[in-house]
Amino acid sequence: MCGIFGCVLNDGNAAPIIHAALKKLEYRGYDSVGEATLHNGELCIKKDQGKIDEVHKIHNLDDLPGNLGVGHTRWATHGAPLEVNAHPHVDCSGGIAVVHNGIIENFVELKLELENHGHVFKSKTDTEVIPHLIEETLKANPSLSLTDAVLETVRKLDGSYAIAVISTKEPDKIVCARYESPLVIGVNENAVYCASDIPAFLPLTNRAVIIEDGELVVLSPEGFEIRKIADSSVVVREPKLIDWTPQMAVKQGYPHFMLKEIHEQPACLRNTLRLQEHYLDLMATFLDRAREVFLVACGTSYHACLAASYMFSKLAFLATYPVIASEFVEQHGKSVNIDSTILTVSQSGETADTLASVNCARERAATVLGLTNAIGSTLTRVSRVYIGQQSGPEIGVAATKTFTSQLSVMAQVALRLAKKRGKVSQDEMDFLAEKLDKLPDTVEAIIQTQEEKAKQIAKKYKDAKTFFFLGRGISSATAYEGRLKLMEIAYVPSIAFPAGESKHGPISLVEQGFPVVFICPKDGTRRTLIGNIMEMKARGASIIAVVEEGDEEIKKLADEYMEVPKGIPEVLSPIPYVVPLQLLAYYMAIEKGHNPDTPRNLAKSVTVK
Repeated sequence: MCGIFGCVLNDGNAAPIIHAALKKLEYRGYDSVGEATLHNGELCIKKDQGKIDEVHKIHNLDDLPGNLGVGHTRWATHGAPLEVNAHPHVDCSGGIAVVHNGIIENFVELKLELENHGHVFKSKTDTEVIPHLIEETLKANPSLSLTDAVLETVRKLDGSYAIAVISTKEPDKIVCARYESPLVIGVNENAVYCASDIPAFLPLTNRAVIIEDGELVVLSPEGFEIRKIADSSVVVREPKLIDWTPQMAVKQGYPHFMLKEIHEQPACLRNTLRLQEHYLDLMATFLDRAREVFLVACGTSYHACLAASYMFSKLAFLATYPVIASEFVEQHGKSVNIDSTILTVSQSGETADTLASVNCARERAATVLGLTNAIGSTLTRVSRVYIGQQSGPEIGVAATKTFTSQLSVMAQVALRLAKKRGKVSQDEMDFLAEKLDKLPDTVEAIIQTQEEKAKQIAKKYKDAKTFFFLGRGISSATAYEGRLKLMEIAYVPSIAFPAGESKHGPISLVEQGFPVVFICPKDGTRRTLIGNIMEMKARGASIIAVVEEGDEEIKKLADEYMEVPKGIPEVLSPIPYVVPLQLLAYYMAIEKGHNPDTPRNLAKSVTVK
């Protein structure tokens, strides 16, 4: 996720302060960096692709003049990680500079409108429409202040944003605004700061003001003023003292990145729902043309593919074959051909086994599609069509928001394909789209209500030697992912399989007190799953169930349960039902004294075979 920073100093050069602050935001992940300052009525900019130290070595970020400026670390969502796409972005006159974190949903329409007014764009980013909109607003009404021009501009934006704007028109101000992307203000006697996160200015001040959604703030040598975007009314809010250590600040007060990233899932899901429809339609078109479709991935991404295979089958009547990437060449390498389509899913876009599968498929003229979290990665370069999953960087080794974001994207593709094929009624399409739109709020409610339960279950079962994870239908994929999380960060041997397979060997392990986790949505498999629960209980198993709210029948059978809100459609169920399992794995690791962010022997991106 991009990081922004800005400062207005009463005295001194802003550039070194911006440089140091951006270093504090490196943990957010990024592929390019840039700074802009104002000096003697001119805008001064340096930016490039690469890490901060690399860019600084080439361009010397510290020698930009001026006591006011903004900086940015970019995680690519629109446009490859190139110098031209790095922030800050400017208007045609070169007098307005903007840095931005978030996704502008309607940038295509806005860009076309601006081009019709003569504006020339240089980048492939969504952000660049913002300075041009401000410029156009001021051109139409030159008497407007920069603040009012920014207010008019952000009222036209759909999507998420935290922006910081500077202009030669008013060289003593930074104008910021926020909607669904974080923004915080820091204050001391000699300066005022804006940033994506508190760590950026924590070495300079521990007095912070959290900016809320739908608010604009003006920074100046006199301090700061907050306004409501909707009606320009002034908001009074006093700074709070922050007592976090630098380590806590980097994690936004959470003890570990993994827990922070579990809590970020509602925001990530909202971002996945802002994908450009053009790319969803394009990917659905390629899938519709294919004679055979393979879903290829490793680890957590493979589990997302497994769940997606049910989505494509149930919604679009498309048979797909989920394949573990390390097995693809041996299993299917000789059979793929020009009629084959490979949908490759990889958080990093650089996983060695996944890319080996892609290379094999390309050599045999198959069509390669990509879903990744890293724009500019190898996968994006070799894919006929790719989609960015929009979940932002994931620091914890155990993937959490990766899984839910990938599933959200593939659910949208499956719905597009279903519509294209005419396999689902419009009423059902509307119903599923509505439920998909509500999933961020659903996941947020689960985290708020079930975290304490997960913590208590972890305390009770922390000494268990082995776990089973069981589900039926699409919930089998949820079971596999829950098993993987517990195994990789709590080091608890865990076994997952479709519940119907329990009588074919695994049930022989069950004895008194053996913990068995059942994923129990109210779908067509529920009656049969209750039979599987009874089989396990009869052999002394302790039942931990993830159930729909109000499912009293399964609650009575379970020793422990965690609840998910009612009304989740079967094909979307893995997204909310996996969240309690993520929390359970996290707290099991904590109870056993392990660091969940850095599990032994594992790496975030596996770039060797």
